[in-house]
Amino acid sequence: MASTPVINLRKGHAVRYNNEVCVVSAFELKTPPRMASFVQMSVKALSTGKVYNLRMTSNESLDSVNLNREPHEYSYKDGDGYHFMHPETFEDVLLMEDQVGEAKFYLIEGQKYTVQLADDVVVGIELPASVVMEVTESPEGVKGDSANNVYKAATLETGLVVQVPLFIGPGDKISVKTEDNSYLGRSN
Repeated sequence: MASTPVINLRKGHAVRYNNEVCVVSAFELKTPPRMASFVQMSVKALSTGKVYNLRMTSNESLDSVNLNREPHEYSYKDGDGYHFMHPETFEDVLLMEDQVGEAKFYLIEGQKYTVQLADDVVVGIELPASVVMEVTESPEGVKGDSANNVYKAATLETGLVVQVPLFIGPGDKISVKTEDNSYLGRSN
């Protein structure tokens, strides 16, 4: 395993920290006056989603990890886990519940997602910025509330609950931002 000085890392690089494969999500080199420079960074563990905030001297190192991202089509979920198929080799890739985490609310059969492989071992899934899903349950809007930009809870086809405007009803397709579960708009 190659060791990389932290000063050479950038956002998106994969490293091994605390025996977990992590991706650098924030990076800043700080050089305060009359003090040694240091690196302030955040790394996110791919398997658990836990974020570590690190402060390291500029001459420290972390083990780098070769991280590949490959498109796969989500097939189905069973007792073993979540099954994804490589579109060219038709190879079945299995991700466990803890590897998928909260991304399970955005998995729709037949859709393409990015599977992350660290040193050729599957470690997680990367979601697109937004996903289009169908509303399955939504209470009726109350008349007279439309002028106040009021939102209501709506349940989507995967079980995800999102706040939507009053005019959205069951059967509507909406776009949802995967970063924070927010409603982006209607979709066709």
